Amino acid sequence: MSDAALGRSAGHALGPLGLAEPDGRVYAALVANPQSTAEELAGSCGLTLQQGVRALDRLAQQGMATRAPVDRERYLPVAPDVAIGTLIGHRESELRSARAEMHRLMDAFREASRYTDPAHSVEVLTGGEAIAQRLEHITGTSQYQVRGFDRPPYIQDPVAAMPLQRRRMREGLRFRTVYDREAVAWPGRLEKNILVGVADGEEARVRPTLPMKMIISDDRMAIIPISVGDSVLDAAYVIHPSALLQALDTLFEAEWERAVQLQAAIGTGEASGEPDADHRKLLGLLAAGLTDESIARSLGWSARTTQRRLQALMRSLGATTRFQAGMAARERGWL
Repeated sequence: MSDAALGRSAGHALGPLGLAEPDGRVYAALVANPQSTAEELAGSCGLTLQQGVRALDRLAQQGMATRAPVDRERYLPVAPDVAIGTLIGHRESELRSARAEMHRLMDAFREASRYTDPAHSVEVLTGGEAIAQRLEHITGTSQYQVRGFDRPPYIQDPVAAMPLQRRRMREGLRFRTVYDREAVAWPGRLEKNILVGVADGEEARVRPTLPMKMIISDDRMAIIPISVGDSVLDAAYVIHPSALLQALDTLFEAEWERAVQLQAAIGTGEASGEPDADHRKLLGLLAAGLTDESIARSLGWSARTTQRRLQALMRSLGATTRFQAGMAARERGWL
C-alpha cells in the first residue's frame, strides 16, 4: 500500500476516535517515514506547510508524535499501539459514561411513567452484552446494597465482575448473596470468587436450592435471567419499582432468613462434627417451640446458662435467628 493510500485509510479509521481527518493522514505518513520534517509530511499528504504544522502540533498534544531529540525540526511517531490505544481508551471511557447516563435517564423515565403506564414496570433485555452492561450498571450505581440469588448456569464468567464489586465494597456498598449449593460446587468458584468476596466484606449464605437467579439494586431494580430448565436464554427481565419488585424483595429476605452462613455450610467455622448431648436436647426443645424459660426449667439450667448454650449452638450452625438454626440443623440431619 502506498503512503498516500495508507494516509487515506488512517484518516477514515481514526476519525471515529476523535482524530481530525488531516491528523490521521499526517500520523500515518510519519509512521511510514519517521524523522520527517513538517514540510516533508505536508508535501506527502497534499497539505500546505501551515496545515502540516498544525496537524503535528495537535498530534504532539495527544501524545502521538514527538520532536526528534537531536534535530528539533524533525518528528518521530509514538508507537501505534500506544498512541491509538490511548484514543480507544478515551472513547471507551466516553461511551461508558454515556451508557451510564442513558441508564440513569431511563430509570428516571420509568419512575415518572410507571404511575400512568404499568408496562414500564417490566423490561426485557436481549443479548448477553446488554445483560452484562445492565449488571455492571447495577453494581456501579447502587447506593446502599446489592442483593442476589446466585445459581448456575451463567451467562458470563462470574469472576469477571469481581474487580468492580470489590471496589464498590471498599466504597461502603453492602453485598448480600445467597448461593445455591451448585454455585458453591462450581469448579474453582469457591476459592477464586466467593471466598475472595467474603474476605472483602460480602455477606454470603447458602441454600440447597434457590427458586431463580436474581440481583436486586437497593429497592429500585431487579434483574432475573430468563431460563428454561438448565439453560439460560440470552435474555433477562428487568423489574422496576412495582408490586412485583416488592414481592421479589420479600422473597429474597425470606430465603436469606432460611439460609446458612457460608463458613458454617462449608465447615470452616465452628459448625463441623456432630452436636453434643446438650445441644441435641436444646435442638429438640427449640423444634418443639419452647421458650427460653421453658427450656431452662425442662433441663434444669439457669436462664444465663440457657442463653449461653443457645448462642453457642446458633454460632455452630452459622445462624442468627432460631428459625435459621432449625433449618440449618435439619439440613445437617441433626433433627
